[in-house]
Amino acid sequence: MTLSSFSNSASAPTGLATQIHLNYELVRGTESRVIDDLMPVVRQESVALNLSGVERIDAAGIAALITLYCTSVEAGTEFSVVEPSTHVLELLRLVGLEPILLAGDRPMGASRRRIGRSAA
Repeated sequence: MTLSSFSNSASAPTGLATQIHLNYELVRGTESRVIDDLMPVVRQESVALNLSGVERIDAAGIAALITLYCTSVEAGTEFSVVEPSTHVLELLRLVGLEPILLAGDRPMGASRRRIGRSAA
């Protein structure tokens, strides 16, 4: 499985998050790619990770989200999850991360990126 490169449509206005769509399973084996690809972005700008396309997530995926969140706190940026699939939302609630990771009514920037499966 490979990730396509980020497609950057525009820079986010100051103070608003860049929305990035994740379109594959967030499970053991993919979590390191998510961290490797998103860590530099999270260190530089606020990110809202759209998980509407994620149907499977496990403990490794949850750990990756926590890692990205902690990195954003250290960097002074923001990291949140938006539009989680039903399964992702259930797991975030189960482990008590819903109030920490879900964006709620935070404003979103115009910048959107997409990562997912590339055509092989």
